[in-house]
Amino acid sequence: MDLGIRGKSALVCAASKGLGRGCAMSLAREGVRLTIVARGLEALERTAAEIRAATGAGVTAVAADIATPEGRAASLAACPEPDILVNNAGGPPPGDFRDWTREDWIRAVDANMLAPIEMIKATVDGMIARGFGRIVNITSNSVKAPIEELGLSNAARSGLTGFVAGIARKTVRHNVTINNILPGQFLTDRLRTRMAVNAQAAGQSLEALLEARSRAIPAGRFGDPAEFGDLCAYVCSAQAAFMTGQNFLIDGGTYPGTY
Repeated sequence: MDLGIRGKSALVCAASKGLGRGCAMSLAREGVRLTIVARGLEALERTAAEIRAATGAGVTAVAADIATPEGRAASLAACPEPDILVNNAGGPPPGDFRDWTREDWIRAVDANMLAPIEMIKATVDGMIARGFGRIVNITSNSVKAPIEELGLSNAARSGLTGFVAGIARKTVRHNVTINNILPGQFLTDRLRTRMAVNAQAAGQSLEALLEARSRAIPAGRFGDPAEFGDLCAYVCSAQAAFMTGQNFLIDGGTYPGTY
């Protein structure tokens, strides 16, 4: 299927690794011009080179922290009028809510709620004026099924979800959609890091714990970031113009609910 977005421009945040990289690669395969953002310059430039080699797409790399005003300004200076915006940021650390300070909460809300809102604010009116826009927020399956030790993430991402539910109904008449994609367990560096901590605490090997966790997923495996990227590309497509304000769960069947 031709997704009808060839020649469009996309700004993809936290795109050097994992799910952000998957989104960037899938969009590039559709002929989208990319600006990719991440904090680590070395990994970012390596990803940019890999995407160019694999797809022939134009890729601009911006080393910046999207959670800061300076990082957002640098990203938007490189791509001031994106047709597609993919909001993404690493989640806050796990823990016990009794140990979190006000500063911990502010950092989580800044990165996973306020930064995406600021990026939407900076780009949505231009999309409306041009008559095309696709905004995708990478959140978490914890929006539907909160994860006990990820209270910072549960709260911040749920706040973003509530905000999007309101504004997405106002922009869709201008062919500007805003949706969220909710990942379950994907085999990324972040998942491996979290599992390594859990494995050490349990006295297990990392590979043994990964194997046990993957078997517990109804699909019998972890997700591939490329699968996530392809879903993102479709949500950004011309064909997806009638979908807005939605939460697309991609978790291998882990969430047990009907709705």
